[in-house]
Amino acid sequence: MKIKIINKSRHDLPHYETIAAAGMDLRANITEARILKPLERTIVGTGLFIELPIGIEAQVRPRSGLAAKKGITVLNAPGTIDADYRGEIGVILVNLSNEEFTINNGERIAQLVIAKHERAEWDEVETLSETERGEGGFGSTGTK
Repeated sequence: MKIKIINKSRHDLPHYETIAAAGMDLRANITEARILKPLERTIVGTGLFIELPIGIEAQVRPRSGLAAKKGITVLNAPGTIDADYRGEIGVILVNLSNEEFTINNGERIAQLVIAKHERAEWDEVETLSETERGEGGFGSTGTK
């Protein structure tokens, strides 16, 4: 699938690092380094603008290494980019560690996953079919 992209950053286009990778790294496109204090959040621009076909979304997800090593994650993970959005891709980062984190220009801050999605139509009814699980939620399917 081909997706139209405008790159106003000073970095290469996102790309898959391996043949089996689902996501492409997004890089910070900032003019100067930013300090992200513990529990602070910020929106970091990427300089990228995309045009997705209807039925396709782009998901902005955390990078596992950044989360595990530094406690930095995407606050609204996964963030959804809809097919009709034409603005810059921004990443809402949050620092969940106890230490300051410096975001540098070109830093790999998140990953972008392209995915198909369905649109639903509601069928309003009075009852739903019975299942073994029923109304059990929030840990109800754990081991017995």
